[in-house]
Amino acid sequence: MYKKELKKLSLKAGIFKALAHPSRIFILERLMEREYCVMELTKLIGVEMPTISKHLSILKNVGIITFRKENNNVYYRILCECVKNTLACADKALEQ
Repeated sequence: MYKKELKKLSLKAGIFKALAHPSRIFILERLMEREYCVMELTKLIGVEMPTISKHLSILKNVGIITFRKENNNVYYRILCECVKNTLACADKALEQ
């Protein structure tokens, strides 16, 4: 049974791995408020743009966020709304 489910389980683990970084959680919490462009996120976190781009790429590759281009800017937003529940669950666990 485990071996049959291993591929799906590995994909799920990849999602949790993508969430397992403070900067990516910060990004997601900001994106729950509204869309942000890369430059805005870079200023909020205070790291170089390639670092932010790497974090965004990880979140995008697992299907949590998506983007749109407008002129010279790339704007990111949450694609998988249920991630809000996951982060809220983590907040509740911290309170207990």
